[in-house]
Amino acid sequence: MNIGPFTLANHLFAAPMAGVTDRPFRQLCKKLGAGYAVSEMVTSRRDLWNTLKTSRRADHAGEPGPIAVQIAGTDAPMMAEAAHYNIDRGAQIIDINMGCPAKKVCNKWAGSALMQDEALALSIVQAVVAVCAPRGVPVTLKMRTGWSASHRNAVILARAFEGAGVQMLAVHGRTREQGYKGQAEYDTIRQVKAAVRIPVVANGDITTPEQARDVLAATGADAVMIGRAAQGRPWIFREIAHFLATGEHLAPPLVAEARRLLLAHLQDHYALYGEFSGVRTARKHIGWYVRALPGGEAFRARMNLLEDCRAQTAAVAGFFDELGSRTDRLPRGGAGVSTTDTDKEQERRGEQRHEQEAH
Repeated sequence: MNIGPFTLANHLFAAPMAGVTDRPFRQLCKKLGAGYAVSEMVTSRRDLWNTLKTSRRADHAGEPGPIAVQIAGTDAPMMAEAAHYNIDRGAQIIDINMGCPAKKVCNKWAGSALMQDEALALSIVQAVVAVCAPRGVPVTLKMRTGWSASHRNAVILARAFEGAGVQMLAVHGRTREQGYKGQAEYDTIRQVKAAVRIPVVANGDITTPEQARDVLAATGADAVMIGRAAQGRPWIFREIAHFLATGEHLAPPLVAEARRLLLAHLQDHYALYGEFSGVRTARKHIGWYVRALPGGEAFRARMNLLEDCRAQTAAVAGFFDELGSRTDRLPRGGAGVSTTDTDKEQERRGEQRHEQEAH
């Protein structure tokens, strides 16, 4: 599969998630089998480009390509300028955010709110493509199926975006109105795929290798994009790749490997965020790794009280050493977001994270 001049390693993608898909997380997902990973969204507001948050989001040091940066905003000239800004800082692919459901974003008519104004959405795409095309930088776009059940316009917009020069579309199988509630639907994604000639990526509720297989078959999509299921379970990409290739399940990770991966992830995380912010922002990642493991909830409660990186890493190492004394491997399905979580709980956590992390 190609995006412009870039040939991707496979068709398993890590979804852009605010406050999650920073450089350390993207690199880990790629190491564990993701063929492609998009950055968390970068604002198009020039006055925020020099903030610490944006500078971290625009940090691609040592990241293997292609480097894809997602930009968000509501003004076509500003979005074009943001594309130029990020290309100058290493972006090789620009992704336009029309999928974020967070109220803080949609109240400003950005993210999935843009799907309500088709003319504005198209003008943004045209402005961004006009900046990127002369520099050989492909433009991609992530969207939802529409604003509401009565206003599913993904197919109409997909055709318009393709005509404007977008080279790949990712579609989350929910409307903005749904947020993260209910079940993702794939009929609209199938319709989008049938309506355009560019690659289409299916996203939403893909948490197991079987679901990845079934969604690819149901939609005809060129790739699948994994979001929440990779939180605390970045090895899901290699699990899916193995299953798609062989029809068999890969053995769960050894406890020792999970320990090594998390501790290395923490060191990369601290290096990017520093001591004060690093120990605090790492808590959610640690919580995702341990939440489905024996004693994980109690450990997370204790770990969240620690305010020192060394104490945090020592606690994590101790937790996995204790787990490893009782079992060699993680349970089937591993750590990460539990598949037994209710839709309401997933909705609440997703909304809270986006509200906290979105500009």
